[in-house]
Amino acid sequence: MNTQPALADLLTIEPSASIFYSYARELELSAEFADVNTQRTLLVPTNKAVMALARKPHQGPEPDNEGVIITEEEFDAQSKKNVERWISAHIIPQSPISLTEGTYSTLLEGHSVDLKEIEGKPDSPEWTRVVLNGVIHIVAAKKAVNGVLYMIDDTVKF
Repeated sequence: MNTQPALADLLTIEPSASIFYSYARELELSAEFADVNTQRTLLVPTNKAVMALARKPHQGPEPDNEGVIITEEEFDAQSKKNVERWISAHIIPQSPISLTEGTYSTLLEGHSVDLKEIEGKPDSPEWTRVVLNGVIHIVAAKKAVNGVLYMIDDTVKF
């Protein structure tokens, strides 16, 4: 029997991932976080990184049609679509991944994340010596039975 927690367990107990996980739980794909047969790499922005966003994940990009009135139902559907795109951009559909130079596709179609090695202390963990998309640093790493959770200090732009 494997006593290692699933990604869902890690997200539940990680206080600095609570905003990401509250958004993710709105989506059907969050069921994968508990599925031990589905390997995922999660790039989870800290609560601080999400709070620093000018537009929150449910708001999506700046609208082109400012002033257009939509129904509450349309607003809810658009918000859910925005959240799904944002969460999907933070999930690499494989685990483990190599933390050396490379590009990995995310669950968001047509979107990938670039990893680049940076200088670091040779005795520090491998995840501290890589940046995502040139600017995002991994601040913590946790292994699960169904993948790896990397806490990141910014959100993935798409």
